[in-house]
Amino acid sequence: MTRQIVPVLMYHHVHPGGGMITTTPEHFEDQLRWLSRRGYHTLSTAEFTRFLNHGQAPSKAVLLTFDDGYLDNWVYAAPLLRRYGMRATVFIVTGWIGDGPQRPCLSDGAPLPETPDHHECERRIAHGAADEVMLRWSEIGTLIEQGVMEFHTHTHTHTRWDKQAVDKNAHMHEELSQSRQTLEQRLGSVSDHLCWPQGYFDPDYVRIAQELGFKYLYTTRAFGRNRPGMDPASIFRFAVRDTTGASLGRRVQVAGSPVLAPPFNAWKRWKKSQHYKG
Repeated sequence: MTRQIVPVLMYHHVHPGGGMITTTPEHFEDQLRWLSRRGYHTLSTAEFTRFLNHGQAPSKAVLLTFDDGYLDNWVYAAPLLRRYGMRATVFIVTGWIGDGPQRPCLSDGAPLPETPDHHECERRIAHGAADEVMLRWSEIGTLIEQGVMEFHTHTHTHTRWDKQAVDKNAHMHEELSQSRQTLEQRLGSVSDHLCWPQGYFDPDYVRIAQELGFKYLYTTRAFGRNRPGMDPASIFRFAVRDTTGASLGRRVQVAGSPVLAPPFNAWKRWKKSQHYKG
């Protein structure tokens, strides 16, 4: 069995201004340029699944993921991915996606739509204006046709039901069922890949997801190795910061190294445990 590790990168936003979960277009392009020049292959989920099950993948491979499905993924991220011949996987909150015509993007040469920061996106979604900051089904359809992005579920409302005074399991079952139904109606199919809202899951949620047909479950746990034969219900991802290609490259090289990854992950887990003790 191969010792290869495939790092899975987690993004949310790509737009000017940057931030904790926002990468500027300049930095995102620099990151793609670094990966391209060093021969990295950005996997589809089908290729990633084949790697997990059979150990088959290019020697330099990563999986790029975006959470939620923000408008800036269409405006900035997708045109840059096309420019470098790369692809990404987007986990969408299906209840936030609406109808309407496609909006301008970076490659159109037209005035670009507003792409607010993350907190403003959250505010507008909470006030019923999700269409102003999220992808539309028309844009998703075009991105699928272009082969630049593929789309999977991030639940239907992105709610942390474990924090509500309700039956969290019943609500999660409904969340995933609604999301499945929406994807089937809108895209014609739904995959067995699922990303947890805000990274939270527990054994009950895993059981519910698996009963509904989801097998590959993506977490926000950063310090682990995605290897053939691993438990597909706990796929590791690390957050990409607003940083240069060289900086991201160092993180990718460590995460993908059978020699460096184990001690690095162990040290980071220990460091995190010490932080919580303090």
